[in-house]
Amino acid sequence: MRAGTVALVLLVATGCGGGAGAGSSTGKVTSITALDYYTDESEHAQWGELLTACGKTAGVRVEHTSVPGASLVPKVLRQASSRTLPDLLMLDNPDMQQIAQTGALTPLDQYGIDSGGFANGILSAGTYKGKVYGLAPNVSTVTLFYNKDMLSKAGVAVPRTWDELKSAAAKLTLPGRYGMAVDANATFEGSWQFLPFLWSNGGDEKQLDTPQAAQALRLWVDLVKSGSMSKSVLNWTQADVHDQFVAGRTAMMINGPWRIPDLDKAKNLDWAVAPIPVPRMGQTPVTPLGGEVWTVPQSASKARQEKAAQVLACLNDSTNMLALAKQHFTVPSRTAVAAQYAEQVPSMAPFVKSVDAARARTSELGVKWPKAATGIYTAIQSALTGEQTPEEALQHAQQIATGS
Repeated sequence: MRAGTVALVLLVATGCGGGAGAGSSTGKVTSITALDYYTDESEHAQWGELLTACGKTAGVRVEHTSVPGASLVPKVLRQASSRTLPDLLMLDNPDMQQIAQTGALTPLDQYGIDSGGFANGILSAGTYKGKVYGLAPNVSTVTLFYNKDMLSKAGVAVPRTWDELKSAAAKLTLPGRYGMAVDANATFEGSWQFLPFLWSNGGDEKQLDTPQAAQALRLWVDLVKSGSMSKSVLNWTQADVHDQFVAGRTAMMINGPWRIPDLDKAKNLDWAVAPIPVPRMGQTPVTPLGGEVWTVPQSASKARQEKAAQVLACLNDSTNMLALAKQHFTVPSRTAVAAQYAEQVPSMAPFVKSVDAARARTSELGVKWPKAATGIYTAIQSALTGEQTPEEALQHAQQIATGS
């Protein structure tokens, strides 16, 4: 997951047909097609190797195609309407319910796929109207990254609460360096980064104009107003936040575990991770789940669907979950495997712990989540620029979310 997702224009697809490739509804299936958005060369190759291996287990060759993230859902909607969906389809988890709503996907229970042992939030991300349509081998979330040397020199302890965060960020701010950085840009990525603050304070995407939501947004406003956080966060992506951290221009940041390989390569950077600070001591942060689910689209060929389901089950077995997690610095979706992983890769332990309490972005609103996400990032922009108070910005956000 790289956190973002695209707002979808829903098309209703009925009677979706089979995808391209060898085999028919009656003949022997020798190959199936798979579609994802892993266009990065190394990531595409890694997934290609696993799909090939799982295909051999199922007795088929997997024809693997990747398209850019922003192109995936529009392509899927076109394929659904023309009945040319792939046999195996990966979707960013917030998009799955909206695709399932079109009738383009098949419930996984009909194939006897084991969904036991998955964390509740992860299983929720792949569920639509009580049926599991997608399973994620791995997931991700966000935590607080901090520069150990900077905190040590400033005599600052790792912040655990919002008050401690504000105090630490102020003490860590020097000429040419900010204490804290987030991605507050006008995309779903900005909403994703704000959710831990909203949710951990009892805020809710079903009703954005609440005191709890305003308090969370006020925290970000205060960090910018005090000079502890750059106003440029309004335009920064998570990659930009990472670059600021590596360059020593921020002492702390909110980011995901996919940044760890590059952090490990950075010279003279002693970093660590900790749970995202919470409003009050002793609380557990509630963070959003990132990650992609694999699904089996509707097809004219039940045999092709069965083969695709066998590959999907292979992708989600415990051994492959652990191997994928180590490759991509993600968290295995089965709780027992995640615990094993935390022991083997200590730097990922805070992420494993956060995933235990993490929530799917669609768990409350389902297919209406994109409207709420748009309202959230719009409110962040308005409040951090000073155009509106957090309360006013969130009233507007609620109007966007409800379409009123």
